[in-house]
Amino acid sequence: MPIDVPAKQTETAARPRVAQPPLFRVLMHNDDYTTMEFVVRILRTVFHKSAVEAEQIMLTVHHKGVGQCGTYPFAVAETKVQKVHAMALEEGFPLRCSLEPA
Repeated sequence: MPIDVPAKQTETAARPRVAQPPLFRVLMHNDDYTTMEFVVRILRTVFHKSAVEAEQIMLTVHHKGVGQCGTYPFAVAETKVQKVHAMALEEGFPLRCSLEPA
């Protein structure tokens, strides 16, 4: 005869909810010196945009004065802004990006 063994009851500890980190928008600002090609290159390499997305964002920056590159947690957004500024400085362009809470 088979012996019935009661199933083990396990207690599952309630996991505390971890809050999502606040997000920040990275904005690119227009200037009269940075070339459109360089802006597209930045958008493709730093922000990993497709060619079409990069072109659209570049035109928004050109026509409206500012365009959104993406939304990221603060540390990621800050790193991307620093990378843009470093690349622009290396190429001799005054391109600027900024952060704002999403």
